[in-house]
Amino acid sequence: MATAASTSTKNVGSLLAQVAQERGDAVAIATPARRGKDGRRVYQTITFAELEADSTRLAAGLAELGVTPGTRLALLVKPSIDFVSLVFALFKVGAVSVLIDPGMGRKNLLRCLDQVEPEGFVAISIVQAVRVLMGRRYAQAKKNVTVGRRWFWGGATIDDLRKADASGFQTFAAADDDPAAIIFTTGSTGPPKGVLFRHEGFYEQVQQIRDRYEIAPGEVDLPGFPLFGLFNSAMGVTSVIPEMDASRPASVNPLNIIEPIHDWQISQSFASPAVWNKVSLYCEQHQIQLPTLKRVLSAGAPVPPHVLRRMKSVIHPEGDIHTPYGATEALPIASIAASEVLGGTELESQQGAGTCVGRRFSGIQWRVIRISDAPIETLDQCEEVAAGEIGELIVSGPVVTRRYFTSEEATRLAKITDGERIWHRMGDVGYLDAEDRFWFCGRKAHRVQTPDGDMYTIPCEAIANNHDAIYRSALVGVGEPGEQFPVMIVEPWPDRYPQTKEAIDALLAEVRERCAAHPLTETIYDFLLHPSFPVDIRHNAKIFREKLAVWAEERLDLPHQD
Repeated sequence: MATAASTSTKNVGSLLAQVAQERGDAVAIATPARRGKDGRRVYQTITFAELEADSTRLAAGLAELGVTPGTRLALLVKPSIDFVSLVFALFKVGAVSVLIDPGMGRKNLLRCLDQVEPEGFVAISIVQAVRVLMGRRYAQAKKNVTVGRRWFWGGATIDDLRKADASGFQTFAAADDDPAAIIFTTGSTGPPKGVLFRHEGFYEQVQQIRDRYEIAPGEVDLPGFPLFGLFNSAMGVTSVIPEMDASRPASVNPLNIIEPIHDWQISQSFASPAVWNKVSLYCEQHQIQLPTLKRVLSAGAPVPPHVLRRMKSVIHPEGDIHTPYGATEALPIASIAASEVLGGTELESQQGAGTCVGRRFSGIQWRVIRISDAPIETLDQCEEVAAGEIGELIVSGPVVTRRYFTSEEATRLAKITDGERIWHRMGDVGYLDAEDRFWFCGRKAHRVQTPDGDMYTIPCEAIANNHDAIYRSALVGVGEPGEQFPVMIVEPWPDRYPQTKEAIDALLAEVRERCAAHPLTETIYDFLLHPSFPVDIRHNAKIFREKLAVWAEERLDLPHQD
C-alpha cells in the first residue's frame, strides 16, 4: 500500500484532493454523448468530488493488483473521464505512466514500448488484444487492466478496480525526484525518445501555467490535448473534452469544437494550430463568433499569423491567443500573445528576424551559447554569445527534465550539468533581444553549414514566403556539413499552383529575384518547387527537411561555383 502524502509532496494527485474539498460539487469533466430529442448534445459528467473518489478507488485497485511506486504501466486509453481518472490514480499509487502518442504510427509505437519494457498495460480492448497476440514480446507485462470489454484474455478490468476498498488507501508521498511518467517525443528530428518526468516537473507545470495565464478555479476549458484535462482538474477548471482524434488534430470537424464552446460558455481552450486553422476558417466562412472564449492556447507547432488574425476576430474582443514555447523535455519555457505578434514582431519576422517566442516563464533560466554538435558535460564548458547573436538555446528550471529513460547517449547529448542543476539543450537556434525575448531561427539539426558559415531555416524561409503565391518554403543543405550549398524549396498555395513548365519557371524566377535582393538569401542559387511538403501527422506543420534534402539532391547538378 502506498505511503501517506505529506503536505509538502509534489504529487499532482494531492492537488485534486484540495480542489475536491473546495469545489466538490462543480463539474470536473464533461464528455459528449448522444443527442437529445431536441437535437442538442447530451454530456456525461463527473464532479471534482466524484473524480477524487473514483481516482482513489482506481489507485487502491491498482495497489491490490500489485502496483507499487515505480511500476511502469503503459497507459493507452482514449481521452475521456476514465483517462483523466486513471492518470490521477497512477500518480496516487506512485506508478510511472508510459504515455505514447498513437499518432506517431504503429512501428514507432511498438519501438517505444520495446524500449521501456512496461510491467503492465492499462489500455482499451484492442490494445490488450494486440498485446496478447504478440505472445512473448510483452511477456513481462503482468499487471494488465482492460478499459472496456475484456475478450479472450484474463486480468482485471477498470470496473474490477472500482470495486476495491479505498478506505485505507493513502496517496504516495512523492519526493521531487520520484519518477512520475515516461513520455515519448514525436521524433521530428530523430527517433522518438522516452523522456523521464519527475513528480516535481508535473507539479511545477501546473503552477507555472496557472500563474502565467492567470487561470482561476471555476473557468471552463476545452482541452484539445488530453493531458491538459489533467492540468485543468488540478487547477479547479472544468474540462469539456471534445469529440476528435487527438493524435490527428488536423482532421477535426470544426463543429465539434464550436458546439461545446457555445454549450458550456467555454472561456479557455488549448489545441494544436491545425485545430484553430480549421475552426477559424469555418467561423469566418459561416460568420460565427465565439464571444465567451477569452484565452486560447496553442502549441506543438508554429502558429501562422493568418491563423492568429482570424482567431482574434472571432473570440471575445478582449481575448487573446497565447503560444507557449517548449519541448517534451522542457515545457513551458516561454510564451507570446497574438496581440504582441500582430502588433509588431510579425513584421520583423517577415524581414528575416526569426520568430519571436516571447518571454520566459518565471521558473525558467535561459542562455544562448555557441552552437556545437558535440556533448557538453558541464556549464563551464559553454561559451555564452552576446545578445542578438545566433546560438543554441539552453534552459534550466523545475519543469526541465533531467534525463531520457531510453537512451544514455541522448541524455549525454542533450543535458549539461551545473552542480545539482541540469540544463537542457533545446536543439533550437536563435538569439535573445534587448528585452530578453527569444527569437527562434530554426532547429540546430536543420541549419545549412556552408563554407562561408551557417544559414538558418526560419529567417531565410521568411524571405521566400513573402511572395504571395508561396504557402511555405524549406531551406535545405546538399553535401557534407561545412561544404553544403543551400537549396530553397517552395510549396505554392493550392489555388496558386502553376500548371505549366513555363509558369513554374516564372514563379521560381520571381522567388529567386526576391531572395537575391536580401542579404540573408543572396547566396542561394538553386530553387525547386514541391507539390506538397512531407510533414508530421499530428500537426501537419513540422516540415521534414531531412527528406526534402534527399529529394533536392536527386534533382540537382553539382553545386554552383562563384
